[in-house]
Amino acid sequence: MAATIMAIHPDTLTVKPYVTHGKETTDTKPRRPANWNYEQGVTLKGFDDLWRYTGDKVYFDYMKKMMDAFIRADGTIRTYDLVEYNIDHVTPGRILLTLYQETHEEKYKKAADLLREQLQWQPRTKEGGFWHKHRYPYQMWLDGLYMGGPFYAEYTKVFKRDKDFDDVANQFIWMEAHSRDAKTGLLYHAWDESKKQRWANSTTGQSPEFWGRAMGWYMMALVDVLDYLPATHAKRKDIIAILQRLSTALEKYQDDTGVWYQIIDKPTVAGNYREASASCMFVYAIAKGTRLGYLDKHFKAVARKGYDGLLKNFVEKDADGLVHLTKTCSGAGLGGTPYRDGSFAYYIGEPLRVDDLKGVGPFMQASIELERMTQ
Repeated sequence: MAATIMAIHPDTLTVKPYVTHGKETTDTKPRRPANWNYEQGVTLKGFDDLWRYTGDKVYFDYMKKMMDAFIRADGTIRTYDLVEYNIDHVTPGRILLTLYQETHEEKYKKAADLLREQLQWQPRTKEGGFWHKHRYPYQMWLDGLYMGGPFYAEYTKVFKRDKDFDDVANQFIWMEAHSRDAKTGLLYHAWDESKKQRWANSTTGQSPEFWGRAMGWYMMALVDVLDYLPATHAKRKDIIAILQRLSTALEKYQDDTGVWYQIIDKPTVAGNYREASASCMFVYAIAKGTRLGYLDKHFKAVARKGYDGLLKNFVEKDADGLVHLTKTCSGAGLGGTPYRDGSFAYYIGEPLRVDDLKGVGPFMQASIELERMTQ
Protein backbone atom coordinates (compact mmCIF):
# COMPACT_ATOMS: atom_id res chain seq x y z
CA MET A 1 0.00 0.00 0.00
CA ALA A 2 2.87 2.34 0.80
CA ALA A 3 4.42 1.63 -2.59
CA THR A 4 1.11 2.48 -4.25
CA ILE A 5 0.85 5.82 -2.46
CA MET A 6 4.44 6.77 -3.23
CA ALA A 7 3.78 5.99 -6.89
CA ILE A 8 0.51 7.94 -7.06
CA HIS A 9 1.73 10.88 -4.95
CA PRO A 10 5.47 11.27 -5.61
CA ASP A 11 5.74 14.98 -4.74
CA THR A 12 2.85 16.01 -2.48
CA LEU A 13 -0.18 14.23 -1.09
CA THR A 14 -3.00 15.66 -3.16
CA VAL A 15 -6.71 14.99 -3.01
CA LYS A 16 -8.60 13.81 -6.06
CA PRO A 17 -11.62 15.83 -7.12
CA TYR A 18 -14.97 14.55 -5.93
CA VAL A 19 -16.77 12.37 -8.43
CA THR A 20 -20.46 12.15 -9.13
CA HIS A 21 -23.03 9.38 -9.53
CA GLY A 22 -21.83 7.44 -6.48
CA LYS A 23 -19.47 5.30 -8.54
CA GLU A 24 -15.98 4.33 -7.59
CA THR A 25 -13.25 6.00 -9.56
CA THR A 26 -9.59 5.73 -10.32
CA ASP A 27 -9.95 8.83 -12.49
CA THR A 28 -6.91 10.57 -13.94
CA LYS A 29 -8.39 14.06 -13.89
CA PRO A 30 -6.10 16.80 -12.59
CA ARG A 31 -6.07 16.83 -8.82
CA ARG A 32 -6.67 19.99 -6.88
CA PRO A 33 -3.49 21.55 -5.45
CA ALA A 34 -2.23 20.01 -2.24
CA ASN A 35 -3.23 21.87 0.89
CA TRP A 36 -2.57 21.31 4.57
CA ASN A 37 -5.21 18.82 5.68
CA TYR A 38 -6.05 15.87 7.89
CA GLU A 39 -5.88 13.34 5.04
CA GLN A 40 -2.13 13.90 4.88
CA GLY A 41 -1.94 13.42 8.63
CA VAL A 42 -3.67 10.05 8.75
CA THR A 43 -1.86 8.73 5.65
CA LEU A 44 1.57 9.76 6.89
CA LYS A 45 0.80 8.23 10.28
CA GLY A 46 0.63 4.95 8.37
CA PHE A 47 4.10 5.71 6.98
CA ASP A 48 5.31 6.68 10.46
CA ASP A 49 4.20 3.33 11.87
CA LEU A 50 5.72 1.50 8.91
CA TRP A 51 9.05 3.26 9.34
CA ARG A 52 9.13 2.45 13.06
CA TYR A 53 8.15 -1.16 12.42
CA THR A 54 10.54 -1.92 9.55
CA GLY A 55 13.34 0.56 10.20
CA ASP A 56 13.35 1.36 6.47
CA LYS A 57 14.34 5.00 6.05
CA VAL A 58 12.51 5.30 2.72
CA TYR A 59 9.28 5.74 4.66
CA PHE A 60 10.74 8.39 6.95
CA ASP A 61 12.15 10.25 3.96
CA TYR A 62 8.74 10.21 2.29
CA MET A 63 7.11 11.69 5.40
CA LYS A 64 9.74 14.39 5.56
CA LYS A 65 9.36 15.25 1.88
CA MET A 66 5.60 15.53 2.21
CA MET A 67 5.89 17.84 5.23
CA ASP A 68 8.69 19.92 3.74
CA ALA A 69 6.30 20.88 0.94
CA PHE A 70 4.42 22.88 3.59
CA ILE A 71 6.79 23.81 6.42
CA ARG A 72 8.76 26.97 5.74
CA ALA A 73 12.16 27.68 7.30
CA ASP A 74 10.56 29.95 9.92
CA GLY A 75 8.07 27.27 10.98
CA THR A 76 5.03 28.79 9.30
CA ILE A 77 2.79 26.39 7.40
CA ARG A 78 1.87 27.00 3.78
CA THR A 79 -1.93 27.15 3.17
CA TYR A 80 -2.70 26.90 6.94
CA ASP A 81 -4.82 29.57 8.65
CA LEU A 82 -4.95 29.35 12.44
CA VAL A 83 -7.96 31.63 12.83
CA GLU A 84 -10.21 29.27 10.88
CA TYR A 85 -10.11 27.20 14.10
CA ASN A 86 -10.62 24.04 12.06
CA ILE A 87 -9.61 21.10 14.24
CA ASP A 88 -9.05 18.99 11.09
CA HIS A 89 -5.92 21.05 10.44
CA VAL A 90 -4.22 19.89 13.64
CA THR A 91 -3.87 16.25 12.53
CA PRO A 92 -0.61 16.48 10.51
CA GLY A 93 1.04 17.89 13.64
CA ARG A 94 1.70 14.32 14.73
CA ILE A 95 4.14 13.95 11.86
CA LEU A 96 5.81 17.24 12.81
CA LEU A 97 6.45 15.85 16.29
CA THR A 98 8.05 12.74 14.78
CA LEU A 99 10.25 14.84 12.50
CA TYR A 100 11.29 17.19 15.30
CA GLN A 101 12.19 14.38 17.67
CA GLU A 102 14.19 12.61 14.96
CA THR A 103 15.94 15.58 13.29
CA HIS A 104 15.83 18.29 15.99
CA GLU A 105 15.13 20.83 13.26
CA GLU A 106 13.57 23.84 14.93
CA LYS A 107 11.15 24.55 12.08
CA TYR A 108 9.18 21.41 12.92
CA LYS A 109 8.84 22.44 16.57
CA LYS A 110 7.73 25.94 15.58
CA ALA A 111 5.09 24.52 13.26
CA ALA A 112 3.89 22.14 16.00
CA ASP A 113 3.77 25.07 18.42
CA LEU A 114 1.54 26.91 15.98
CA LEU A 115 -0.94 24.02 15.92
CA ARG A 116 -0.82 23.82 19.72
CA GLU A 117 -1.62 27.54 19.81
CA GLN A 118 -4.72 26.85 17.74
CA LEU A 119 -5.91 24.41 20.41
CA GLN A 120 -5.25 27.06 23.06
CA TRP A 121 -7.79 29.37 21.43
CA GLN A 122 -10.11 26.80 19.80
CA PRO A 123 -13.72 27.74 20.64
CA ARG A 124 -15.30 25.40 23.17
CA THR A 125 -18.68 24.27 24.46
CA LYS A 126 -19.73 25.54 27.87
CA GLU A 127 -18.33 22.34 29.34
CA GLY A 128 -14.98 22.73 27.58
CA GLY A 129 -15.25 20.50 24.51
CA PHE A 130 -13.59 21.74 21.33
CA TRP A 131 -15.92 22.97 18.60
CA HIS A 132 -15.23 21.06 15.40
CA LYS A 133 -14.70 24.29 13.47
CA HIS A 134 -15.32 27.97 14.12
CA ARG A 135 -17.96 27.90 11.38
CA TYR A 136 -19.67 24.92 13.06
CA PRO A 137 -20.49 26.57 16.40
CA TYR A 138 -21.35 24.56 19.53
CA GLN A 139 -20.73 21.27 17.70
CA MET A 140 -18.53 18.36 18.73
CA TRP A 141 -18.01 15.69 16.08
CA LEU A 142 -16.52 12.24 16.67
CA ASP A 143 -14.06 12.94 13.84
CA GLY A 144 -12.61 15.86 15.78
CA LEU A 145 -11.32 13.64 18.56
CA TYR A 146 -8.89 12.03 16.10
CA MET A 147 -8.08 15.33 14.44
CA GLY A 148 -6.95 16.99 17.65
CA GLY A 149 -6.64 14.43 20.42
CA PRO A 150 -3.54 12.33 19.64
CA PHE A 151 -1.49 15.40 18.64
CA TYR A 152 -2.60 17.21 21.81
CA ALA A 153 -1.65 14.19 23.94
CA GLU A 154 1.75 13.63 22.30
CA TYR A 155 2.64 17.34 22.40
CA THR A 156 1.72 17.35 26.09
CA LYS A 157 4.04 14.42 26.77
CA VAL A 158 6.95 15.58 24.60
CA PHE A 159 7.03 19.08 26.04
CA LYS A 160 6.15 18.01 29.61
CA ARG A 161 2.95 20.01 30.00
CA ASP A 162 1.31 17.35 32.13
CA LYS A 163 -1.45 19.61 33.43
CA ASP A 164 -3.01 19.39 29.96
CA PHE A 165 -3.64 15.64 30.19
CA ASP A 166 -6.88 16.28 32.07
CA ASP A 167 -8.14 18.36 29.14
CA VAL A 168 -7.06 15.69 26.65
CA ALA A 169 -8.98 12.99 28.53
CA ASN A 170 -12.04 15.15 29.13
CA GLN A 171 -12.55 15.71 25.41
CA PHE A 172 -13.15 11.96 24.97
CA ILE A 173 -15.27 11.64 28.10
CA TRP A 174 -17.54 14.53 27.11
CA MET A 175 -17.85 13.30 23.53
CA GLU A 176 -19.00 9.87 24.61
CA ALA A 177 -21.39 11.31 27.19
CA HIS A 178 -23.14 13.40 24.56
CA SER A 179 -23.11 10.98 21.60
CA ARG A 180 -23.62 7.50 23.06
CA ASP A 181 -26.85 5.62 22.46
CA ALA A 182 -27.69 3.60 25.56
CA LYS A 183 -29.59 0.92 23.64
CA THR A 184 -26.94 -0.02 21.07
CA GLY A 185 -23.79 1.35 22.70
CA LEU A 186 -22.96 3.04 19.38
CA LEU A 187 -22.03 6.71 19.03
CA TYR A 188 -23.89 9.24 16.92
CA HIS A 189 -21.73 11.21 14.48
CA ALA A 190 -22.06 14.56 16.25
CA TRP A 191 -23.67 16.61 19.01
CA ASP A 192 -24.93 20.18 18.81
CA GLU A 193 -24.92 21.83 22.22
CA SER A 194 -27.23 24.59 20.96
CA LYS A 195 -29.69 22.09 19.38
CA LYS A 196 -30.17 24.67 16.61
CA GLN A 197 -28.89 22.67 13.64
CA ARG A 198 -31.50 21.08 11.39
CA TRP A 199 -29.68 17.77 11.73
CA ALA A 200 -29.76 17.89 15.55
CA ASN A 201 -32.35 16.11 17.68
CA SER A 202 -34.30 18.86 19.42
CA THR A 203 -34.07 17.07 22.77
CA THR A 204 -30.59 15.52 22.77
CA GLY A 205 -28.72 17.58 20.15
CA GLN A 206 -27.48 14.34 18.56
CA SER A 207 -27.23 13.75 14.82
CA PRO A 208 -29.52 11.00 13.48
CA GLU A 209 -27.29 8.14 12.30
CA PHE A 210 -24.39 5.89 13.37
CA TRP A 211 -21.85 6.61 10.64
CA GLY A 212 -19.04 4.06 10.60
CA ARG A 213 -16.03 6.24 9.87
CA ALA A 214 -16.94 8.77 12.55
CA MET A 215 -16.73 6.01 15.15
CA GLY A 216 -13.57 4.77 13.44
CA TRP A 217 -11.83 8.12 13.90
CA TYR A 218 -12.86 8.23 17.54
CA MET A 219 -11.77 4.66 18.20
CA MET A 220 -8.33 5.11 16.60
CA ALA A 221 -7.89 8.24 18.70
CA LEU A 222 -8.69 6.33 21.90
CA VAL A 223 -5.96 3.73 21.39
CA ASP A 224 -3.44 6.33 20.19
CA VAL A 225 -4.01 8.75 23.07
CA LEU A 226 -3.35 5.92 25.50
CA ASP A 227 0.22 5.80 24.12
CA TYR A 228 0.84 9.16 25.80
CA LEU A 229 -1.53 9.40 28.76
CA PRO A 230 0.52 8.52 31.87
CA ALA A 231 -0.09 5.13 33.43
CA THR A 232 -0.84 6.85 36.72
CA HIS A 233 -3.28 9.41 35.33
CA ALA A 234 -6.64 9.33 37.12
CA LYS A 235 -8.66 9.38 33.88
CA ARG A 236 -6.69 6.72 32.01
CA LYS A 237 -9.12 4.06 33.25
CA ASP A 238 -12.02 6.11 31.88
CA ILE A 239 -10.49 6.19 28.39
CA ILE A 240 -9.90 2.42 28.49
CA ALA A 241 -13.49 1.86 29.64
CA ILE A 242 -14.80 3.91 26.69
CA LEU A 243 -12.70 1.80 24.31
CA GLN A 244 -14.09 -1.37 25.88
CA ARG A 245 -17.70 -0.19 25.63
CA LEU A 246 -17.38 0.85 22.01
CA SER A 247 -15.51 -2.33 21.02
CA THR A 248 -18.23 -4.46 22.63
CA ALA A 249 -20.93 -2.54 20.75
CA LEU A 250 -19.16 -2.78 17.40
CA GLU A 251 -18.51 -6.51 17.75
CA LYS A 252 -22.29 -7.05 17.62
CA TYR A 253 -22.48 -5.29 14.25
CA GLN A 254 -19.52 -6.99 12.57
CA ASP A 255 -20.74 -8.53 9.31
CA ASP A 256 -20.30 -12.22 8.56
CA THR A 257 -17.62 -11.16 6.07
CA GLY A 258 -15.66 -9.55 8.92
CA VAL A 259 -16.21 -5.91 7.97
CA TRP A 260 -18.71 -3.17 8.83
CA TYR A 261 -21.34 -1.18 6.95
CA GLN A 262 -21.40 2.52 6.09
CA ILE A 263 -24.32 2.97 8.50
CA ILE A 264 -23.41 0.49 11.18
CA ASP A 265 -26.79 -0.64 12.49
CA LYS A 266 -28.74 -0.89 9.20
CA PRO A 267 -26.98 -3.58 7.14
CA THR A 268 -30.16 -4.78 5.45
CA VAL A 269 -31.56 -1.39 4.45
CA ALA A 270 -31.45 -0.83 0.68
CA GLY A 271 -28.44 1.16 -0.45
CA ASN A 272 -26.24 0.48 2.56
CA TYR A 273 -22.86 -1.10 1.80
CA ARG A 274 -19.71 -2.51 3.38
CA GLU A 275 -17.30 0.41 3.74
CA ALA A 276 -13.50 0.17 3.75
CA SER A 277 -12.19 3.06 5.85
CA ALA A 278 -14.38 2.43 8.90
CA SER A 279 -13.57 -1.27 8.75
CA CYS A 280 -9.82 -0.55 8.59
CA MET A 281 -10.08 1.82 11.54
CA PHE A 282 -11.98 -0.67 13.67
CA VAL A 283 -9.51 -3.46 12.88
CA TYR A 284 -6.58 -1.22 13.77
CA ALA A 285 -8.07 -0.06 17.07
CA ILE A 286 -9.32 -3.49 18.15
CA ALA A 287 -6.02 -5.19 17.25
CA LYS A 288 -3.95 -2.56 19.03
CA GLY A 289 -6.30 -2.52 22.02
CA THR A 290 -6.04 -6.30 22.31
CA ARG A 291 -2.26 -6.37 21.90
CA LEU A 292 -1.78 -3.77 24.63
CA GLY A 293 -4.19 -5.46 27.04
CA TYR A 294 -6.96 -2.86 27.01
CA LEU A 295 -9.44 -5.34 25.51
CA ASP A 296 -10.34 -8.90 26.41
CA LYS A 297 -8.32 -11.55 24.57
CA HIS A 298 -11.36 -12.73 22.60
CA PHE A 299 -11.14 -9.50 20.57
CA LYS A 300 -8.08 -10.94 18.90
CA ALA A 301 -10.42 -13.14 16.85
CA VAL A 302 -12.59 -10.11 16.04
CA ALA A 303 -9.54 -8.28 14.69
CA ARG A 304 -8.35 -11.31 12.72
CA LYS A 305 -11.77 -11.83 11.17
CA GLY A 306 -11.93 -8.13 10.37
CA TYR A 307 -8.54 -8.08 8.68
CA ASP A 308 -9.34 -11.13 6.60
CA GLY A 309 -12.51 -9.29 5.60
CA LEU A 310 -10.52 -6.23 4.53
CA LEU A 311 -8.40 -8.34 2.21
CA LYS A 312 -11.38 -10.17 0.70
CA ASN A 313 -13.77 -7.23 0.34
CA PHE A 314 -11.63 -4.19 -0.39
CA VAL A 315 -8.08 -5.02 -1.52
CA GLU A 316 -7.16 -5.51 -5.18
CA LYS A 317 -3.84 -5.92 -6.98
CA ASP A 318 -3.17 -4.41 -10.40
CA ALA A 319 -1.04 -5.71 -13.28
CA ASP A 320 2.01 -3.90 -11.89
CA GLY A 321 1.65 -5.60 -8.52
CA LEU A 322 0.45 -2.46 -6.74
CA VAL A 323 -2.18 -2.84 -4.03
CA HIS A 324 -5.36 -0.74 -4.14
CA LEU A 325 -8.00 -0.12 -1.48
CA THR A 326 -11.53 0.14 -2.86
CA LYS A 327 -14.97 1.18 -1.52
CA THR A 328 -13.99 4.13 0.66
CA CYS A 329 -16.58 6.83 1.24
CA SER A 330 -15.15 10.06 -0.18
CA GLY A 331 -16.38 12.19 2.70
CA ALA A 332 -19.34 12.98 4.92
CA GLY A 333 -20.14 15.85 7.22
CA LEU A 334 -23.01 17.83 8.68
CA GLY A 335 -24.45 21.25 7.89
CA GLY A 336 -22.55 23.51 5.52
CA THR A 337 -23.53 24.50 1.98
CA PRO A 338 -25.16 22.61 0.35
CA TYR A 339 -26.70 21.49 3.62
CA ARG A 340 -25.86 17.97 4.81
CA ASP A 341 -28.74 16.72 6.93
CA GLY A 342 -27.11 13.60 8.40
CA SER A 343 -29.85 11.32 7.05
CA PHE A 344 -29.34 7.72 5.96
CA ALA A 345 -29.94 8.80 2.35
CA TYR A 346 -27.23 11.44 2.66
CA TYR A 347 -24.54 9.08 3.98
CA ILE A 348 -25.16 6.32 1.45
CA GLY A 349 -25.34 8.85 -1.39
CA GLU A 350 -21.76 10.05 -0.99
CA PRO A 351 -19.44 8.78 -3.74
CA LEU A 352 -16.86 6.04 -3.24
CA ARG A 353 -13.16 6.22 -4.09
CA VAL A 354 -10.25 3.91 -4.75
CA ASP A 355 -7.05 4.60 -2.77
CA ASP A 356 -8.73 7.35 -0.79
CA LEU A 357 -6.22 8.63 1.76
CA LYS A 358 -8.71 8.30 4.62
CA GLY A 359 -8.74 4.56 4.04
CA VAL A 360 -5.11 4.08 3.04
CA GLY A 361 -3.53 5.27 6.30
CA PRO A 362 -5.78 3.16 8.54
CA PHE A 363 -5.30 0.12 6.25
CA MET A 364 -1.52 0.38 6.61
CA GLN A 365 -1.84 0.74 10.38
CA ALA A 366 -4.28 -2.17 10.60
CA SER A 367 -1.88 -4.35 8.62
CA ILE A 368 1.01 -3.55 10.94
CA GLU A 369 -1.11 -4.07 14.06
CA LEU A 370 -2.31 -7.47 12.85
CA GLU A 371 1.27 -8.53 12.38
CA ARG A 372 2.26 -7.20 15.80
CA MET A 373 -0.75 -8.80 17.47
CA THR A 374 0.02 -12.24 16.07
CA GLN A 375 3.75 -12.31 16.81
